[in-house]
Amino acid sequence: MTSETTTTTTTGVAEATPAAPASQMIGGGSSVIGRIPWTLIVFLVACSVPWIGGRYNTFLAEQIAIDALFAVSLNLLLGTTGLVSFGHVAYFGVGAYVCGILMKTYNVPFILAFPAAGLGAALFALVSGYFCVRLIKLYFAMLTLAFSQIIWAIAYKWNDVTGGDQGLPEIPFPSFDWLNHVPWLGDLKTSDQFYLLTVLLIAISLAIIHRIVRSPFGRVLTTIRDNPERAAFIGVNVKLYQLAAFVVAGTFAGFAGALYGLFSRGVFADYVFWSKSAEVMIMTILGGMDYFWGPPIGAFALVWLNQEITDYTQYWPFFLGAILLVLLFGFPGGILGGVDMLWQRLRRARRA
Repeated sequence: MTSETTTTTTTGVAEATPAAPASQMIGGGSSVIGRIPWTLIVFLVACSVPWIGGRYNTFLAEQIAIDALFAVSLNLLLGTTGLVSFGHVAYFGVGAYVCGILMKTYNVPFILAFPAAGLGAALFALVSGYFCVRLIKLYFAMLTLAFSQIIWAIAYKWNDVTGGDQGLPEIPFPSFDWLNHVPWLGDLKTSDQFYLLTVLLIAISLAIIHRIVRSPFGRVLTTIRDNPERAAFIGVNVKLYQLAAFVVAGTFAGFAGALYGLFSRGVFADYVFWSKSAEVMIMTILGGMDYFWGPPIGAFALVWLNQEITDYTQYWPFFLGAILLVLLFGFPGGILGGVDMLWQRLRRARRA
């Protein structure tokens, strides 16, 4: 009985997927962009930053990498499943606090605190998602925002555990003594060694998310996004799949939060304020939520623009907002969508 249902469901999803308006959402399909090994290229370039760039460039690259993982985790809900979450920062904050508390208060090693951060975020995503997926559209989005504000209130008021408005400063870096005898790596500063560890963990996380989105599970999510009624008609438990996506997205947001807490050497209540959710959503939409590499490109663009504009003027919010308006109106499909559209036009012109 179960195998027959699975076969029927899989067949129905396979038939529905090609009709999706964003068939290249994960960088696959026939798009030339999808055939480029972006993961390998970005990983190699990122790993070379401590040697070819200065301390500032390493700092900037690390922030971009963490924000990229955070944005990709949101896009698993927004672009893949069609769920607009205004409170995704809650799982980012839970991961940051779990890892920070374990490492600073209880001296738990990073190798245990990091997966615990993802587990804590997943458990909270499971509880909050159970209620959120019962609502649709705007009501779903507002409920996610409500849960994120609950986490912010706990972080801001629970002084004995979270440090309240003072936060948890001076979270220690993991021990890298085992790298001292490794050529090229032993001579690096501790912050650079942590940067390389961050890049490695984020690359693994992105590879896992990419595999999830391209799996039959991910195809079911895109079918739910495009036509939830049809997905339910062919036997898909829509709410269960949405909850599963919610948990997976929350888990990787928790990993991003754990890395960000160590990167900034502290965890503070501002990390879970609602404006952080708006920031990561801008990254996702700016880069192109119909493509797997859209959110990382959006993270790069937003962080780089923010850093560059603040160096020249105190009115950086005005200029940043104006630039974002131009980009969003000029590229409705995001930056990567605009590049892909331009490439397709050039190919058609060449054939003509």
